[in-house]
Amino acid sequence: MLILIADSGATKTAWTVLENGRNETFFSQGIAPYLMSQEQIESILTTELLPSIKKTHFDAIYYYGTGCKNPNNAALVHQALTAVFNTTPVVEVSHDMMAAAKATCQNEAGIACILGTGSNSAYFDGTDIVHNRSGIGFILGDEGSGAYLGKKVIQYYLYETFDVELKEKFDQKYQTNPAEILENVYKKPLPNRYLADFTKFLAENRNHFMIENIIEDGLNDFFFTHLCRYEQSESVPIHFVGGVAAGFSDVLESLCSDYGFQPGKILNNPMTGLIEYHQSAMEK
Repeated sequence: MLILIADSGATKTAWTVLENGRNETFFSQGIAPYLMSQEQIESILTTELLPSIKKTHFDAIYYYGTGCKNPNNAALVHQALTAVFNTTPVVEVSHDMMAAAKATCQNEAGIACILGTGSNSAYFDGTDIVHNRSGIGFILGDEGSGAYLGKKVIQYYLYETFDVELKEKFDQKYQTNPAEILENVYKKPLPNRYLADFTKFLAENRNHFMIENIIEDGLNDFFFTHLCRYEQSESVPIHFVGGVAAGFSDVLESLCSDYGFQPGKILNNPMTGLIEYHQSAMEK
């Protein structure tokens, strides 16, 4: 059996071809159905994906992507996939939260969390997502996300909260100024990606008390605002997926201990877990 698995975030999409236990992964830019037309999505598939995978027919395609909890967005992606892979009999489109749940929980109950450019969480009962505390976007929420932490970095810089050491490091790394920062945030496209990029500064300056405060406070906001609201949070593992989760796993584990939660898997991305999940399903 030959299947194609897609895990699409705001920044990039991972595509894995799975056949007889063997797998190979390729990448394209992220697919954002709330910002892209069907034609734009098809263009990404034909110009970035097809030249790499060199296949147009699969037994099934399982696509998990940002924005696809919205039925209209899911339909848009489904139409683009079926237009390009028009001989594939099974094309299923689901959202990135389901990808995180299947990748970490597999067929067991647990709480799955996404901490990447954005943030999200859900209780998964081993089969379905039963309760989802959906994010409300980087402007109003997305606690613990890259955009949320990056916004804190920018606030420290623009409010001149950073000490001399950190300000000099920031200026040396980014070579920017307040006017340019505000232009990128308020007038240019995809400000969430722009903000999330500043998490690199956090990762590069660990152990400075201001940096640790930003990281701990930002991730604690996610625990307090979301994880504490699940009645199952003290009885099932808490799993995490995403670049922020993987980069600051030590802080997540410490917070789990502080809150009395059972830490589960921490994955940089869900693809490894999705391969395991779908391989297991193929073998049944």
